Amino acid sequence: MTTLGARDAATVPAEGGSGADDGVLGRAYRALSIGIVSVVLLIAFEATAVGTAMPVAARELDGVSLYAFAFSGYFTTSLFGMVLAGQWSDRDGPLASLTAGISAFAAGLLLCGTAGAMWLFILGRAVQGLGGGLVIVALYVVVGRAYPERLRPSIMAAFAASWVIPSVVGPLAAGAVTEHLGWRWVFIGIPVLVFLPLALALPQIRRRTARPEGAEKGRVRFDRRRIRLALGISCGAGILQYAAQDLTWFSLVPAVVGASLLVPAVLGLLPRGTYRAARGLPSVVLLRGVAAGSFIAAESFVPLMLVTQRGLSPTLAGFSLAAGGGTWALGSYIQSRPRAEPYRERLMFLGMVLVAAAIAAAPSVLIHSVPVWIVAVAWAFGCLGMGLVIASTSVLLLRLSAPEEAGTNSASLQISDGLANVVLLAAGGAAFAALGGGAVSHAATSVSGSHPAAFAAVFLPMAGVALVGAWVTTRVRER
Repeated sequence: MTTLGARDAATVPAEGGSGADDGVLGRAYRALSIGIVSVVLLIAFEATAVGTAMPVAARELDGVSLYAFAFSGYFTTSLFGMVLAGQWSDRDGPLASLTAGISAFAAGLLLCGTAGAMWLFILGRAVQGLGGGLVIVALYVVVGRAYPERLRPSIMAAFAASWVIPSVVGPLAAGAVTEHLGWRWVFIGIPVLVFLPLALALPQIRRRTARPEGAEKGRVRFDRRRIRLALGISCGAGILQYAAQDLTWFSLVPAVVGASLLVPAVLGLLPRGTYRAARGLPSVVLLRGVAAGSFIAAESFVPLMLVTQRGLSPTLAGFSLAAGGGTWALGSYIQSRPRAEPYRERLMFLGMVLVAAAIAAAPSVLIHSVPVWIVAVAWAFGCLGMGLVIASTSVLLLRLSAPEEAGTNSASLQISDGLANVVLLAAGGAAFAALGGGAVSHAATSVSGSHPAAFAAVFLPMAGVALVGAWVTTRVRER
């Protein structure tokens, strides 16, 4: 799996050559970099805007008890999309996967925006998740094939930097639209942004990311076993999530069915040794899931906590997370510096400690004497830690992957990410519902709905999971 002997074998030279002084915005890479960063910018606007509008949408559709499912539905279908994208990209290159993914992403947003019931809204999130899974893996393959190893930390840092403006503008814009036009326009308006990334990215990707050597059409086939396992993991995760939301004795049946589908599929799709944190690639994949799952599961409940427990408007609740975009980009920038390379594992350890501390500090605002800006400060530090960790796992994965394995291994990394989101959101959602979290008033500023303990039951266990991730960072270096 290593590329120590051919670290730049995946690079497709740009027309006119690529001198050693070329950066990601140099003449050889400028158009491609701007194109793919624009795609990430679209995803960033969606994540920040949708997170702000979600509490209002859930209340109006009488679906607060299914609030976690609206998030995990996205991740459930994205798991299948990731595996499909890995196979598709290794066989034919990332172009087709990226095009199909952006199309599905936009279609899902439109379905959410026109939904008249919570189950239709969740279906839209599922379609959107399928597209997101196709897109994210295809982007990793683009980076692995089109950029030399020396430039990959920089392009990953650029991906993180593209979240800064959406993190600031997204919550404000989404909050204003939600309050004055309605939450539906947050979803319906975003697909308009699809056309610019398509126009910028696709021509350059077609030019610079040909099939890897030995992957001519007809010689590399779809691995049907992995596709079946991908269906198993998506179906199992969805059924398990449903069981977690039901909380009756009858829910044990779908829980067992979901686990019986999920566990074998996970063992077959992730690198051997992932769940025992074997050194090298397995620990990199595991760390990605632990970091992303604990952080996203906690972050999904921050706006709802601030709206229902402290009476903030959707705009202010979403804006409390805005500073995180800048600090996430800062963390990613720090790890991209050449001088930081010898200290990468230490930086990742520090990052996971910051994530754990931020998640543990967030529910302090359940005490009304604690100012609400504590969440914004804590989340800024947590996002700094995530910037250090997430970009580093991406860099390490590509370093440990041969060119012809970039798609499959990138899919494994994203499966770990998405699966952890589904499982930890299911666990958090079950704890939230069990302690009265679904009893939220329809009033936008109600503070008498969910019991505060329901939120504490989400945040504190996720902080413990993040601390486990700090230990996993000590296992990412191969002996």
